[in-house]
Amino acid sequence: MPDIILKLHVTPRGSKNEITGWRDDVLCVKITAPPVEGAANAAVVKFVADALNVRKSQVELVSGEKSREKSVRVIGLSESDLRSRLSR
Repeated sequence: MPDIILKLHVTPRGSKNEITGWRDDVLCVKITAPPVEGAANAAVVKFVADALNVRKSQVELVSGEKSREKSVRVIGLSESDLRSRLSR
């Protein structure tokens, strides 16, 4: 099963959960959750899983727990699968 590391730039407390685009190889997202007690991290994992149509258990935060720059591992998707699912 392939895995991919997805780099994210997260803006917490956005007006809605949304993908705002790519900046080089970094996906920019806005999350409504505040960056308090892991709420934004949990929201990021759920949002990425929903956006890619995978289970939450297939998305794992690997770095950036206290930063806007985060990396998540997506289990079971190749990079081409990831890009095509995000372009929908």
